[in-house]
Amino acid sequence: MIDTDASLAYGIFWAAYAVAFVVLFYLMKVLFRILPFYGVRTLLLSALVVLFLTPVESAELADWWIPAWLFAGYELILGDADAAGRALLNFSIAALVMLLVWILDLVRYRLVRK
Repeated sequence: MIDTDASLAYGIFWAAYAVAFVVLFYLMKVLFRILPFYGVRTLLLSALVVLFLTPVESAELADWWIPAWLFAGYELILGDADAAGRALLNFSIAALVMLLVWILDLVRYRLVRK
């Protein structure tokens, strides 16, 4: 049974993480404006989304999710390659989905610019 203090801390963590990501995303979007090609800018922003917003389920607590980059790094430092592999699998799936979205966005961009 998960106590309410831990659940509150879990919710506060994800809220702070989401706010920090929105600020980072906005700052990177402003920074990437100097790049001349639309496709490169959106590819870098897509990679940022995959890197920071891909979750992995915690092995210790059911129904608790952790940022995959944090989980994979921690498990690789501890030497548990199987657990880090779960996070890398989540990264791979998220990257494939984001690649499809990026390609569809490029098609939309080309059609609008005609």
